[in-house]
Amino acid sequence: MSDINATIKAELEAHPIKLFMKGVPAMPQCGFSQTVIQILSFYDVEYSSMNILENPEFRQGLKDYFEWPTFPQLVVNGELVGGCDIIMELHENGELQEVLDSAKK
Repeated sequence: MSDINATIKAELEAHPIKLFMKGVPAMPQCGFSQTVIQILSFYDVEYSSMNILENPEFRQGLKDYFEWPTFPQLVVNGELVGGCDIIMELHENGELQEVLDSAKK
């Protein structure tokens, strides 16, 4: 396992809900990240976030780890839920609450 994969795994084990995004929740640096932040604000849920723009090597490592090329990426219990479009769809059809509730505390 590469060092980046080990770091990703440690991050996911430490945070049941993790958002890998461009920017930070207070200042998203792309519209897709901002949309996911706005959606998550509807739910009473704690999550951790990471600005993937700060480390290009880690950013590429995430793309390879999840086999998902775009950001943001929402991960719950170590499993990729998806990017902005999927999060919007889950929110609109009422399934996102169940996904977030499944997070191991």
